[in-house]
Amino acid sequence: MRSLIIGTRGSKLALWQAEHVAAGLRAAWPGLEVAVEVIKTKGDKILDVALSKIGDKGLFTKELEQALLDGRVDVCVHSLKDVPTVQPEGLEIAGCLARADAHDVLVAPAGTTFAGLPAGARVGTGALRRLAQLRALRDDLDYVEVRGNLDTRIGKVRSGALDAIVLASAGIRRMGWEDEIAEAFPVEQVVPAVGQGAIALEARAGDARTAELCAKVRCAETEACVAAERRVMHLLDGGCQVPIGAYARFEGGELALDAFVGRLDGTLLLKSRASEPLPAPRSLDDAPAASQVACALAERAVGELLAAGAREVLDEVRATGDERPLV
Repeated sequence: MRSLIIGTRGSKLALWQAEHVAAGLRAAWPGLEVAVEVIKTKGDKILDVALSKIGDKGLFTKELEQALLDGRVDVCVHSLKDVPTVQPEGLEIAGCLARADAHDVLVAPAGTTFAGLPAGARVGTGALRRLAQLRALRDDLDYVEVRGNLDTRIGKVRSGALDAIVLASAGIRRMGWEDEIAEAFPVEQVVPAVGQGAIALEARAGDARTAELCAKVRCAETEACVAAERRVMHLLDGGCQVPIGAYARFEGGELALDAFVGRLDGTLLLKSRASEPLPAPRSLDDAPAASQVACALAERAVGELLAAGAREVLDEVRATGDERPLV
């Protein structure tokens, strides 16, 4: 009997994602035994320090990757936005599932809008990317750093500790908590995180058996889009310590890409919107060529950002850091 062991973090959302992958694999490969093993990462253990101050690009992946290298698990399931753009030697991204909604959303009492929040309202967000863009929209709110699992963070709004919090739509919807969403931010206001909404499969390089199994649950369209986004992140040497966003999607026969970097105080946002005629890939056979075009588009976007001073902005952010209180 064939079997596969999935490695995952232990949060409710991470377990949902792992079980979602497991269900897809079982359906695609009748008779395949799929087990899920929970592995705690550094990011799960250190909850009293802001992500931007820990300074570790593999904060939510290193322990999982070590289990993969040691042979304890066959494939790791990650939120792609947590995965560094360069994998450890001997590992590779084996594909991505179809992407969920990539937008950022406001979690707040029903009827609340971001524009309607009173001046001084406490708004939580852990991402510097969100912080820079939200401050550009409204600099009269009290933005605070929030850590913890998704349910913990949402609980701070339910308890009244925060007036609102900004989170990724995908995770909230996967958990069935859509009623918590008060408003979605359009890409024109808040560019999503690289890979936001995508579930990634990481495996040992050269593991043909696992690659064959994973191929049945992969999405070529998602993989082309995130290839562009991750190329932006890689070229700008990004991570959780700097505000960088990128979002690619197929629309109207084109691949469109929004990318941005900005100052933490919101006084300067550098944005690029680029597109290239390209139909969405219909199969994994089309994915390499689509990803090549996507990466070229990303390089063009990054060139525009660098010409506008993106490197200097990011260097300034790295030097000053984020001084918000952790709630």
